[in-house]
Amino acid sequence: MFYHSFIVFFDIITEWLFMKIELSEWKWKTKALYVEKTEKGLLCTLCPNVCLIKDNYHGICKSRYLYNNWIYAINYGSLCSQSIDPIEKKPLYHFLPTSTAFSIATAGCNLTCKNCQNAQISQVSPFDIQHYDLTPEKIVDAALKSHCQSIAYTYTEPTIYFEFMLATAQLARQHGLKNIFISNGYINREPLQELMPFLDAANIDLKCQSNTTYQRLCDGKLPPVLSTIKALKRENVWLEITNLLIPGITDDTSMITRMCDWMYQAGLQTTPLHFNRFYPAHQLMDIPPTPLETMQKAFEIAIFAGIQHVYLGNVPQSNFSNTYCPDCKGILVERNGYDVKMHNFLEGRCGSCGEEVAGVWN
Repeated sequence: MFYHSFIVFFDIITEWLFMKIELSEWKWKTKALYVEKTEKGLLCTLCPNVCLIKDNYHGICKSRYLYNNWIYAINYGSLCSQSIDPIEKKPLYHFLPTSTAFSIATAGCNLTCKNCQNAQISQVSPFDIQHYDLTPEKIVDAALKSHCQSIAYTYTEPTIYFEFMLATAQLARQHGLKNIFISNGYINREPLQELMPFLDAANIDLKCQSNTTYQRLCDGKLPPVLSTIKALKRENVWLEITNLLIPGITDDTSMITRMCDWMYQAGLQTTPLHFNRFYPAHQLMDIPPTPLETMQKAFEIAIFAGIQHVYLGNVPQSNFSNTYCPDCKGILVERNGYDVKMHNFLEGRCGSCGEEVAGVWN
């Protein structure tokens, strides 16, 4: 009896101490940007979720926490992942091929995708996972020492560590590094406008061309993502789009057709489109991998719609990851995994016919 009471008491004290440690850490965290005071309380207006956050609670992204009458970015500088990646892994096929990117992420995400491959870091709070405490200066220094040409904000959703991304991107630009935004595109217009002057490239994960499916798959909405894509294109940030084909959810041919037609009508016919093959993950472990026939059909739909550069990802031993001249169809960039070879391709032009190929090649 005494032992049981002691254990209960010990658990209570431990929980109290842990909470105190967390609150102590939060006090030193950065105040969040894009906070609006309303009669009902404080709104986070960073992304379309527009969370009304109660005291001692966080928003949907688990990274913005209301404490002492303000919302704090509790993930500032708390990185859950850092690595050096080939640029092709992002995927970016028309941006500095063969270069490397210093990739970083913090825990959390503003969407709850049922197919998330990084759920162990995207669907948790920054304090629920081991992290590295780093500054923008240390990130930039590490990227330079690693001979990376860019810093990629990736793996989870960089929008949710907006303050840290913005500070790092500004410093990276001063040191000649490129900034890459690998995102679900779920960000509001004003913060995106503040960020874009420091972005050089982006890959936006366009889940599908259906608002209903967006809500079903990830508790999100389609229109804000389309707005983000248009804004990036308008501001001349190099853009590529990824679309994951999930059997029975996002692989409908009419939906794929609508997406490709929308891209063409939005002036995105030279924007590379990456169709990725689905593999069971997170809450969709009962869905089989995407049939290769479906991948091939999506490729054909995109080409027919007028999209010049279409790629198939997660497909082994495929010629669908190569870049071809849109005019003479000669091979310009050959990719075997992350092994990349350039063929008769100089300064963004086909060496055979002289056709210019959209991208940032040097």
